[in-house]
Amino acid sequence: MGKPKLVVSTGAGISAESGIKTFRDAGGLWENYPVMQVASADGFRRDPALVHQFYNHRRHELLKVKPNAAHLALVELERDYDVYIITQNVDDLHERAGSANVLHLHGELMKIRSVSDPEYIESLDADHLDTTPQTRGRRGDLMRPHIVFFQEAVPNIEPAVELVAQADIFVVIGTSLNVYPAAGLLHYVRPGVPIYYIDPNPASTVGIPDVHVIKEPATRGMEQLAKILTSRH
Repeated sequence: MGKPKLVVSTGAGISAESGIKTFRDAGGLWENYPVMQVASADGFRRDPALVHQFYNHRRHELLKVKPNAAHLALVELERDYDVYIITQNVDDLHERAGSANVLHLHGELMKIRSVSDPEYIESLDADHLDTTPQTRGRRGDLMRPHIVFFQEAVPNIEPAVELVAQADIFVVIGTSLNVYPAAGLLHYVRPGVPIYYIDPNPASTVGIPDVHVIKEPATRGMEQLAKILTSRH
């Protein structure tokens, strides 16, 4: 018999404890820019240079931070569980912590993709973080941040729904449950599957059965959850 499937949905709250700013905590501003100016399809069409500059800055900031205890606790759970992470975050902290299976809903900061072919994606490294509207990929395409902007579809939502529907345990960490379509994943959990929701300011879960709320930041909440899941196994 295989390991139980543990599916985890993570939001900005797990990365905040590593020092990554969230625009929701800043009144809709990211680095003092209105979010629709630097993170929407319209914003990118209007001023691609500003959007490239914004994500360049975020990449440099990302390299200054490290995975925290919550990221590392999820890796530890892979000893006893088949762990799959669905993240709304564009950082690479889950990967740097060592998680084996990470699905990014909103894109990845350390990648760029072709403007004309969304399937063509390249990775950036620490020596090549900065891009401009003139940046071309290895095969000559003009490139853009590999980010799902506001006003764009979320291509990985269907694989995420499939994962959630297969979960033996579902965990939500550090999200307001207000950002769709990610917030809707809860509704695909099979009846009777336990749900754990870790957040210091949890949203209402009225009408969703089997939810165990752990009202803590991600690091302390994961410490509690690890004890619960270890005792279950």
